[in-house]
Amino acid sequence: MEPILYKITRPIIKVFTNIVFRPTYKGLDNIPLNGRVILAGNHTNYLDSILLISSTKRVVHFLAKDSLSKGLKKILFNNMGIIPVNRKIHDNNAYKKAINALNEEKVICIFPEGTINRTKDIIMPFKSGAVRMSKESNSYIVPFTIKGKYKPFRKSVKIEFYKPFKAKGEKDKENEKLMNIIKRELAKEK
Repeated sequence: MEPILYKITRPIIKVFTNIVFRPTYKGLDNIPLNGRVILAGNHTNYLDSILLISSTKRVVHFLAKDSLSKGLKKILFNNMGIIPVNRKIHDNNAYKKAINALNEEKVICIFPEGTINRTKDIIMPFKSGAVRMSKESNSYIVPFTIKGKYKPFRKSVKIEFYKPFKAKGEKDKENEKLMNIIKRELAKEK
């Protein structure tokens, strides 16, 4: 069953995002309308999730730090369908939950950098979770990039989705392929 709070708040989030941040969406037709999908891209800001929610009518289950699933935040974020991840360990429980979601033909989103990129590098090295999940669950990976800054009431942020692919080869090579797609597209803006 899909998270009810997500379905209720998604239209509100979309209107808010489109009015306040005026994002540019490109390549939306690269997100399959059904089936198992992994959205994987760069992480620029804590607002990235609202941009992704606004991009598709499909429910997006985010792999997110487990601190969002504790205390009062637990009520909100668990009802939004997040998959909590303990980033201090290789969290097999989160991995299994993500695989289960994919096997149920859902969409998950993972930021392979593992956290918001606060470095001067275009991207940080990718963790291999997205390609591992793609191989294990036979899911498409849809790479995406987020470019620009979240400046209220200015057309300053853009999200673009690229051609889906399935990770079939050796994990490190597939991870490098994903990383290079995103790095190459981000470099075009520099």
